[in-house]
Amino acid sequence: EMDDEDCERRRMECLDEMSNLEKQFTDLKDQLYKERLSQVDAKLQEVIAGKAPEYLEPLAALQENMQIRTKVAGIYRELCLESVKNKYECEIQASRQHCESEKLLLYDTVQSELEEKIRRLEEDRHSIDITSELWNDELQSRRKRKDPFSPDKKKPVFSLTFPRPYIVYMLQDLDILEDWTTIRKAMATLGPHRVKPEPPVKLEKHLHSARSEEGRLYYDGEWYGRGQTICIDKKDECPTSAIITTINHDEVWFKRPDGSKSKLYISQLQKGKYSIKHNHN
Repeated sequence: EMDDEDCERRRMECLDEMSNLEKQFTDLKDQLYKERLSQVDAKLQEVIAGKAPEYLEPLAALQENMQIRTKVAGIYRELCLESVKNKYECEIQASRQHCESEKLLLYDTVQSELEEKIRRLEEDRHSIDITSELWNDELQSRRKRKDPFSPDKKKPVFSLTFPRPYIVYMLQDLDILEDWTTIRKAMATLGPHRVKPEPPVKLEKHLHSARSEEGRLYYDGEWYGRGQTICIDKKDECPTSAIITTINHDEVWFKRPDGSKSKLYISQLQKGKYSIKHNHN
């Protein structure tokens, strides 16, 4: 059994012991904090100096990754430059091929028009008698060379004179020849008391059947429409593949594999200068 004094003394001893323990714990905590702070400062100084392993290892990995990405970027740049160069050369080649194709089509068109004019002139020459005076005037007017900067002082060529007033026709020689040809044709077709039937018109013979109907092309028994792949063949040339883009009344537009666009006249298909067929490849 303990009395009150012993209990109080024992309590005070326990309180003193607890205070000492708390003081020791606080001192240890402060010492640990200072040691950890000094370690962190030392590690920071190593990082700043570039000597810490924790800094050097990730830095080496980053530098290696940078070198790999730089090498890949250089290779990609070379590939892009080569692709742009190839595309440029392809565009130039396509433009030249398109120009050559258009030149050939224009040549064929002009040749067809000139052949048609020559044919008509031959028919007129064989069917109509034109006075030599008009032909001589036409030849003289063509041979005569004038200064292009001098004013054109043309005298009246043909006039109808009445008592008063009178009319003077200032026509070109070609217009007079055309009017004279029309008059002679009308006089040749009309009789004194009846109208003679018109002579049959000489039609050009077509080797192939080709026509355009409602946006489609009919050629030698087969129909062709937009978006279909065809094979175009011309004499002395290799067949080429193309896709039909537009079908008009007298022409067919198509696109080649290189992207260039060209056209064919239906008259060229009828005359056999070009031939087409379905490409089922």
